[in-house]
Amino acid sequence: MAASRGLGRAAAHALAGSGHDITVCGRTPDLLAEVADELRDYGGVVDAVQADVATPAGVDRVIRSAEQRLGGVDVLVTNAGGPPAGRFLDLSEEQWNAAYQLTLMSTVRALSATLPAMVRSGYGRVVVIGSSSVFAPLEELTLSNAFRPALAGLVSSVAREVAEHGVTINLIAPGRFTTDRVRDLDERRARAAGVEYEQFRQRAQARIPAGRYGHPEELGALVAFLASDAASYLTGQSLLVDGGLVSRTP
Repeated sequence: MAASRGLGRAAAHALAGSGHDITVCGRTPDLLAEVADELRDYGGVVDAVQADVATPAGVDRVIRSAEQRLGGVDVLVTNAGGPPAGRFLDLSEEQWNAAYQLTLMSTVRALSATLPAMVRSGYGRVVVIGSSSVFAPLEELTLSNAFRPALAGLVSSVAREVAEHGVTINLIAPGRFTTDRVRDLDERRARAAGVEYEQFRQRAQARIPAGRYGHPEELGALVAFLASDAASYLTGQSLLVDGGLVSRTP
């Protein structure tokens, strides 16, 4: 889901490179067509669906297409563009409702549409791409701070219900990666601080123990692992991938 750019795109490449036939979706036709062409180079079947996962119709369109073109969904990767930045007092009720549909309900609907068949077949892999805000709130990202932890709770709860049927569900909580979303947020914060973007980024990287932002391909590799048989005993977890920025004792 939401595979036309950033972390979703990297996840799609990792799965296609691991031999999966794949359905990808996105809202922008040109970007979606570009990604589909790239994925076809791996040799598998690629199904590209224009859809907005923040809507029930969009999620339904993606899952139905995967069932018709690929015969079903064995691996589900839920993903959605992050909700807009903003402080609590600056957010409208409409923005709260939109973020709820995009960030939480897109995954709820995708799980509802795919888990019954996975349970019947005795096999399934679900990977939810979330945010490090699951573990620590991020400045001026109130909507993400509210709904990403809800995703983690959902993953932990549902994983216990379906584990006996050979279905695993895990969440990846990425920190700062080199994506358009992170750059947009950094540019916003740089303007607020009155500094140049590159100066702001250097300061941000210096606070990360690894000394850099993550590469989307690194997250894609983790998605591919969680989707594999090697990860069959790993479920119900939220995996923080942030170069050591968030200090936590698990």
